[in-house]
Amino acid sequence: LFEKHGMTSIGYWVPEDAPLKQNTLIYIIAHPSREAAKKNWAEFRGDPEWQKVKAESEAAGQIVSKIDSVYMEATDYSALK
Repeated sequence: LFEKHGMTSIGYWVPEDAPLKQNTLIYIIAHPSREAAKKNWAEFRGDPEWQKVKAESEAAGQIVSKIDSVYMEATDYSALK
Protein backbone atom coordinates (compact mmCIF):
# COMPACT_ATOMS: atom_id res chain seq x y z
CA LEU A 1 0.00 0.00 0.00
CA PHE A 2 2.87 2.40 0.65
CA GLU A 3 4.18 2.09 -2.91
CA LYS A 4 0.65 2.52 -4.28
CA HIS A 5 0.69 5.98 -2.66
CA GLY A 6 4.15 7.11 -3.78
CA MET A 7 6.05 6.02 -0.67
CA THR A 8 9.28 4.01 -0.75
CA SER A 9 9.91 1.62 2.15
CA ILE A 10 13.52 1.87 3.33
CA GLY A 11 13.47 -0.41 6.38
CA TYR A 12 11.70 -1.61 9.51
CA TRP A 13 13.15 -2.16 12.98
CA VAL A 14 12.11 -3.17 16.49
CA PRO A 15 14.15 -2.29 19.58
CA GLU A 16 16.17 -5.12 21.12
CA ASP A 17 15.49 -4.24 24.74
CA ALA A 18 12.36 -4.16 26.89
CA PRO A 19 10.10 -2.40 27.43
CA LEU A 20 10.16 -0.87 23.92
CA LYS A 21 10.76 -4.27 22.30
CA GLN A 22 7.18 -5.28 23.10
CA ASN A 23 5.43 -2.27 21.63
CA THR A 24 7.61 -0.26 19.27
CA LEU A 25 8.03 -0.37 15.50
CA ILE A 26 10.41 2.04 13.80
CA TYR A 27 10.37 2.45 10.05
CA ILE A 28 11.69 4.78 7.38
CA ILE A 29 9.55 5.74 4.40
CA ALA A 30 10.98 7.94 1.62
CA HIS A 31 9.04 10.60 -0.26
CA PRO A 32 10.22 12.94 -3.04
CA SER A 33 9.51 15.98 -0.82
CA ARG A 34 7.79 17.06 2.38
CA GLU A 35 4.82 18.27 0.36
CA ALA A 36 4.60 14.88 -1.37
CA ALA A 37 4.76 13.17 2.03
CA LYS A 38 1.73 15.11 3.27
CA LYS A 39 -0.20 14.28 0.09
CA ASN A 40 0.89 10.61 0.13
CA TRP A 41 -0.11 10.08 3.78
CA ALA A 42 -3.49 11.76 3.24
CA GLU A 43 -4.20 9.50 0.27
CA PHE A 44 -2.96 6.45 2.18
CA ARG A 45 -5.24 7.16 5.16
CA GLY A 46 -8.19 7.61 2.79
CA ASP A 47 -7.53 4.40 0.84
CA PRO A 48 -10.45 1.94 1.30
CA GLU A 49 -8.03 -1.02 1.26
CA TRP A 50 -6.03 0.51 4.15
CA GLN A 51 -9.19 1.36 6.07
CA LYS A 52 -10.35 -2.27 5.76
CA VAL A 53 -6.98 -3.71 6.86
CA LYS A 54 -6.79 -1.25 9.76
CA ALA A 55 -10.31 -2.07 10.94
CA GLU A 56 -9.61 -5.82 10.78
CA SER A 57 -6.32 -5.52 12.66
CA GLU A 58 -7.95 -3.41 15.37
CA ALA A 59 -11.02 -5.61 15.84
CA ALA A 60 -9.83 -6.52 19.35
CA GLY A 61 -8.68 -2.97 20.12
CA GLN A 62 -6.41 -0.21 18.91
CA ILE A 63 -2.85 -1.40 18.24
CA VAL A 64 -1.15 1.96 17.67
CA SER A 65 -1.23 4.42 20.54
CA LYS A 66 1.42 6.91 19.43
CA ILE A 67 2.91 7.97 16.11
CA ASP A 68 5.99 10.16 15.92
CA SER A 69 6.98 11.51 12.53
CA VAL A 70 10.38 13.01 11.80
CA TYR A 71 11.46 14.45 8.45
CA MET A 72 15.11 13.69 7.72
CA GLU A 73 17.66 14.48 5.04
CA ALA A 74 20.51 12.10 4.20
CA THR A 75 23.99 13.48 4.77
CA ASP A 76 26.56 13.66 1.97
CA TYR A 77 28.40 10.68 3.51
CA SER A 78 25.29 8.51 3.86
CA ALA A 79 25.12 5.24 1.92
CA LEU A 80 21.52 6.19 1.09
CA LYS A 81 22.51 9.28 -0.89
